[in-house]
Amino acid sequence: MLELITCGYHLVHNDGIMINRPNGSGDYAFVFFKSSAEVNLHGTSFTVDKNSFILFQPVSSYYYREHENPFINDWFHCKGDDIQEFLLQLNLPLDTLIKAPDPLLISKYIMDLQSTFRLGGSLRDRIIDCDLRSFFMKLSDLRERTTHPDKLNRYYIQFSELRNELYSSPNKNVSVPDLASNLNMSKSYFQHIYKDLFGCSVITDIINARLDYAKYLLDHSGLTVTDISKMCGYENDTHFMRQFKKFVGVSPRQYKFRNQARNDND
Repeated sequence: MLELITCGYHLVHNDGIMINRPNGSGDYAFVFFKSSAEVNLHGTSFTVDKNSFILFQPVSSYYYREHENPFINDWFHCKGDDIQEFLLQLNLPLDTLIKAPDPLLISKYIMDLQSTFRLGGSLRDRIIDCDLRSFFMKLSDLRERTTHPDKLNRYYIQFSELRNELYSSPNKNVSVPDLASNLNMSKSYFQHIYKDLFGCSVITDIINARLDYAKYLLDHSGLTVTDISKMCGYENDTHFMRQFKKFVGVSPRQYKFRNQARNDND
């Protein structure tokens, strides 16, 4: 079973950060750089561009620090009796800088890992084992697709960039016709390609992007529900609250109070 030891999602270090592990971390450390960084791995220094990741082995000597402020990253540490064999089967490079083929996938998985880790429950460890394996398999699959252009769907990169923009700018008011027009496609063909590539409609992703950002703001800010609704692209807070409850299952205020109570008990 793969075990999650610790995890961090979208951590913002306004004054920078310095992580130094000359003898390794003792486990597998996955670091997703959302801003540029300086990395030294086994005595070799190099600059890392944003939206890149490294999976460090347990005994690897490394350090990293910000190249720009604020420094933002996602990360997790994991271990498992069969993890080395599992990663070898996937042919996923270790101690290697890799440009993320789909930055959105990485951030969403780590956000979900963090949420599952905090929630607890009798099935938590089994869920995390499945989620970690799924994450590594999808990384391997995406890497294989993007390193073999002849097998790569000709729309994948173009649509991935658009999808990442939806999630990185949830405050923007966008429409499906406009998105399709920007790619010189009809609305119906655009929607067909989008769903084939990502397994969901573009409308679903627009809503998820807004609600993911809303949950982040509810967890990490003191903003009012009205302010958050505006920052997430809603014209009024009534629509925001209805959509939040429909897709999340609770109202924004209930979500905030529930998470505050859970953190107070941790």
